[in-house]
Amino acid sequence: MRSNAAEVLVVGAGPVGLALAAELARHGVGVRIVEARAAPLPFCRAIGVTPRTLEIYEDMGVARAMIEAGLWLTGTRTQMPGMPPHDAMTDLSDLPYAALGVPQGETERVLAAHLARFGGSVERGVRLVSFTQADGGVSVDLDGPRGAEVAQVRYLVGCDGAHSVVRHLLDIPFEGEAFPMPFMLGDVHLAWPEGAELPRGVALRALRLRGADEAPDMFIAIPLPERGRYRVSMLAPGDFAAPAGEDVVHGIQSERLGPALADIQATADRVMDAPPVVSDLRWSSQYRISMRLAARYRVGDVFIAGDAAHIHPPTGGQGMNTGIQDAYNLAWKLALVLKGVAGPAMLDSYEAERLPEAERVIARTVEESMALGRERRPPDRLAHTQIKVDYRGSPIIAPATEEAGLQPGDRAPDAAGLRRRGVGFPLRLFDLLRGTAHVLLRPVADAGDLAAIEAEAGLLAGLGLDLRVVAVAPAGADLDDPYGVTLVEDAAGSFAASYGGAAWLVRPDGYVAWRGAAADALGPALPRLLGHDA
Repeated sequence: MRSNAAEVLVVGAGPVGLALAAELARHGVGVRIVEARAAPLPFCRAIGVTPRTLEIYEDMGVARAMIEAGLWLTGTRTQMPGMPPHDAMTDLSDLPYAALGVPQGETERVLAAHLARFGGSVERGVRLVSFTQADGGVSVDLDGPRGAEVAQVRYLVGCDGAHSVVRHLLDIPFEGEAFPMPFMLGDVHLAWPEGAELPRGVALRALRLRGADEAPDMFIAIPLPERGRYRVSMLAPGDFAAPAGEDVVHGIQSERLGPALADIQATADRVMDAPPVVSDLRWSSQYRISMRLAARYRVGDVFIAGDAAHIHPPTGGQGMNTGIQDAYNLAWKLALVLKGVAGPAMLDSYEAERLPEAERVIARTVEESMALGRERRPPDRLAHTQIKVDYRGSPIIAPATEEAGLQPGDRAPDAAGLRRRGVGFPLRLFDLLRGTAHVLLRPVADAGDLAAIEAEAGLLAGLGLDLRVVAVAPAGADLDDPYGVTLVEDAAGSFAASYGGAAWLVRPDGYVAWRGAAADALGPALPRLLGHDA
């Protein structure tokens, strides 16, 4: 990781930086990751993991470790004074994954261990001082335990948080605003009154409405994997003054001291008719919620991702997930450009695809935060899953077709019940998409179709793209295995239900890049899909 062979330098070792470094390494790119902090922060900042991020973790190879480190977030109990509590359970059983809660420290631990499997590690105590760009690379000035250092890399990516040094050095505007009222956070144990216990995995949203133009008083409790522990958040009272002399760790990107145990208990008592007993405060914070979006995600050979590019209200737990999807989107593109397979427009597509999504997340979370306690319509069941994110209209996505249903730019859905000769258990389509290659999905009806796609696969192999071909036959087709093609049977009919009879090219990040009537039409479309068409 510290060798001169590093092609990409990642600044910042939070979840986004770790995910990016691990993905670059998985794609065969020499990567180095540095972090100014000497040790990981102990604060449980991000918790929620969306179903889409879990699909990314599955492809990366860390989904099981994340699930074992977390707990499933199954719903929310809303309480308001004088009213019976209302439980809204979340049914995501039709998706590959439900919503998961993993404390950020555990996320970073799992990702760091994953990075280590590729021979990588975080260089801690190393600070980015400055950088200059020239044709074909970036010269970076670093300062760390071994003193000053000048490093040469091809690309630099700032994953260094809301106060990003990389963004500041690029002079990228980071415009937006903050809510006027301060908030308080804490990591505590909650003991519920008898009969008021929350089921495992259920969050609490206790509200006391105030004036029509005022934010409601609130006590939000998100469950943690440790029994009885929650991360709680609430408005800071107008006359709140941080306690002095408390033996409590304070933090989370705030210079203000956080609340003491008594302050958190006072809020619970004020908001709820039957409040829990709050104890064992491990850390607390006072902060303001900001909404900001970077004007650009790239200047030359330098990029930003995660909180360095976008910050917004925590409603729905979208922040870390949006950043990890930034990293997942960028890694394979950098790899293809570094390998000489993709053209310049490939890297332009990072901003084109990810900045509009951050803009949508900011708008949605601000709207939901402002409507807290005053919702007039039922929430969209998939609103916070990030399953519905699409890249239609991207410069490296084929144009939409006239057919209904799945389109280029959409997330490639999973399909269950696929059977492969010699394998005694059913497969999922995600099993076949997993990896760093593009995958061409090609329905076949008979031996003639299979012979044709076998020939097509030979031609496609000469295009220079790491490409796997998967032929999907209908149930009972009983076809012989071809050469150079993976053949599966759509025994449950789930593939046909989602994909129909077209051919599909799926990108390494699980998004459909192209849809065609036959695989032999893919060759002429590839220059655009690989960024060679300006």
